Amino acid sequence: MSAERLVIERLGSRGEGVALLHEKRVFIPYALPGEIVTAQVDSDHAQLVDIVEASPQRIAPVCPHFMDCGGCAVQTLRADAYAEWKRSLVQSALSNAGLTCDVAPLVDAHGAGRRRVTFHARFDSGQASVGFMAARSHRIVEIDSCPLLAPELDGALTAARAIAAVLAPRGKPLDIAVTATLGGLDIELRGARPLIDEETSALITAADAHDLARLTNHGRLVALRRAPQINIGEATLTLPAGAFLQATQRGEDEIAARVLKATAKARFVADLFSGVGAFALRLARRAKVKAYDSDGAAIAAMRAAAQAAQGLRTLEGIERDLFTRPLSASELNGFDAIVFDPPRAGAAAQAAEIARSGIPIVVAVSCHAQSFARDAAILLKGGFVIREIAPLDQFRYAAHVEIVAVFEKESRRKSPKRRLLG
Repeated sequence: MSAERLVIERLGSRGEGVALLHEKRVFIPYALPGEIVTAQVDSDHAQLVDIVEASPQRIAPVCPHFMDCGGCAVQTLRADAYAEWKRSLVQSALSNAGLTCDVAPLVDAHGAGRRRVTFHARFDSGQASVGFMAARSHRIVEIDSCPLLAPELDGALTAARAIAAVLAPRGKPLDIAVTATLGGLDIELRGARPLIDEETSALITAADAHDLARLTNHGRLVALRRAPQINIGEATLTLPAGAFLQATQRGEDEIAARVLKATAKARFVADLFSGVGAFALRLARRAKVKAYDSDGAAIAAMRAAAQAAQGLRTLEGIERDLFTRPLSASELNGFDAIVFDPPRAGAAAQAAEIARSGIPIVVAVSCHAQSFARDAAILLKGGFVIREIAPLDQFRYAAHVEIVAVFEKESRRKSPKRRLLG
């Protein structure tokens, strides 16, 4: 390592300050654009030592654990500059994919805060450390609270510590995923299988003591006091163990509102990578919907919620792996609109089939700017144009951004405004 004086040029895609040293880029966590800093440099990364000249956009962090806990990348940047940086993550990804597109201003979708969180537990000599990992490290930062969590997650950390204490004698790394539900905290353990009888009994006691709605271990039920349910639109759904949800309720509502607006005239909609039906259960209020996902438990939960709800049109849930068996263009052509919300890896194979189809409206939802840009390029090459791209911030202070984009078949537009570069 060497101590260097650096000038920060910009924020990178991970929220780290970027400087040039001997014509090579160096990444310095927690440094802001325009600052002069001293840092210990090790190859292309550095550890911030001192801020020689602070940015006028620097503000106080909201959490005392910032710069130790790795959960947040950017807390000290003024709100307007922070919003522009988040927007630029989408712009840069599109530009790198050879696209020129207008990106709307960032939408604040934090709302009341995160409704799901994963704590990490590590053990040493039978003692548990529970919290979040430090940046670029497996070291656990033990926290007393997190200002980003919704009030419904109050008690989550205390319950996680009690569970970790039960399993501490194992000494194996443990992840404790907690979701806020109408029935209380729903906890899924990862890394603890299989349990012996004594551990199961102790975990049941801990679940009772902390009034958990449910405790599962790699999907297997350990304890159940109340059904872990959530509302999706006007439907009530019982969550499968470890089910995916948008990070915040506000985020889900904001995304769903854009999906509903873009598909307002559609009578028959395909919801691809539907999960538990955050969009499908809302769309079914006014349209016939087919929802596809590889997660059979998620599809079953969505079907049950649809059957119990009143006033829905036909909602058919279909278990299908869209990575290995994407819907073909001919299968897609029967729909009036498509919504697809794939995992971080994106959906290149499915996007290629959509591009070959005659679907008039496509709504893409993504939590990863680079895979979104790649899939968008596939659609544009297939004759789509982009009507709008909205970045949403439900991952406050993290280097992640949610994206909702509306694509329209170019033949439906008289004067398309956004095209491929070159």
